[in-house]
Amino acid sequence: MKKGLVITMFSAFALSFALTSCTDNVVSDLSADEQLTAERRFPQAPPAGNVYLIDNDASDNHVIGFDRGADGSLSNMRTWSTGGAGTGGGLGSQSAVVRYLDYLLVVNAGSNQISAFRVNGQNLTLTDVEDSHGMMPISLTAGRNMVYVLNAGGNGNIAGFTLSSQGDLTYISGSSQPLSTSSAGGAQIAFNSTSRLLVVSEKATNSLSVYSVDNLGVASAPTTYPSAGVTPFGFDFGRRDMIFVSEAAGGAAGASTLSSYKLNYTGTLDLITGAMPTYQSAACWAVVSGNGQYGYLTNTGSANVTGFSISPSGEVSLLNSGGATGSTGAGPIDAGFSRNSDFLYTLNAGSDSITMFAVGADGSLYNLGELTGLPNGAAGLAAE
Repeated sequence: MKKGLVITMFSAFALSFALTSCTDNVVSDLSADEQLTAERRFPQAPPAGNVYLIDNDASDNHVIGFDRGADGSLSNMRTWSTGGAGTGGGLGSQSAVVRYLDYLLVVNAGSNQISAFRVNGQNLTLTDVEDSHGMMPISLTAGRNMVYVLNAGGNGNIAGFTLSSQGDLTYISGSSQPLSTSSAGGAQIAFNSTSRLLVVSEKATNSLSVYSVDNLGVASAPTTYPSAGVTPFGFDFGRRDMIFVSEAAGGAAGASTLSSYKLNYTGTLDLITGAMPTYQSAACWAVVSGNGQYGYLTNTGSANVTGFSISPSGEVSLLNSGGATGSTGAGPIDAGFSRNSDFLYTLNAGSDSITMFAVGADGSLYNLGELTGLPNGAAGLAAE
């Protein structure tokens, strides 16, 4: 059921949330009356961009889109059918929704498909729906007019597609490759800056797998490296192919960590900062600002965001000594920056909401409010 959407400044509701693993299979603590009667306090601003997610509906998956105002506010909800089905519950992944060139790419984890939309201002047009060449697609990445998908179901695998100028997806023969084991628990797939290398985080094996991609778009077999911390989950690339990885520590309270690596052009990984404590719980999603100077982890079990600074050589340090940089709604999962990194958005599974932050020049976060009333089970977040 689609609930009424409202926006509040500095939510007046006391949220409590406990979580022992990274997933969005959680139940909102907000009553329907609270969600529907909260005051709308943002003035309308001219659209400066968009924010997208999927409702992950098990019968008919939809993209949900919002106008992003110049002040960071979200308004004017719109929906488009993906032509596929979701799971109705948590995906346990990062990058289920990806913005690339003129396209929006999304997973349909319940029907084993991926969908492509052409973006035209505030409107989307569905251009293709294709089999994911695996089971339960949960994460996407795009580069060099290619799309790769991480399939988490069955034995787990990756598969590649070309993306034409018309928005057609075509499977790349020979591109399907396994994960390191048949029970790897893949969480995210991402291209490096040249789209010649792919990285997959594996929760169950505590590993990062690297694949090279040839001129035809065909991925190699994986080379797998041990993670510095336990339960590597989300990650993002910064400057010069440095990778910043959240480590959820199996969801143990206060035990999350953060590691950074250098991905070399040969596909080898060098550790820079290993398993730095963040003192928060279930750090699962990671994003890095456009200038590469700051990054943020969403802590599903702590209902907050951890900010960290990044040195030119990739060392990381906490922006706040206790690891809590900004409070969110309950159960934050996916996160994304606006195109200029002036605003940060978190999707909160426990309160079916989006928290909006302005990002300071020093990396500090200023809470702009919360948009509530999202469908339970919503997943992914891409902002621009």
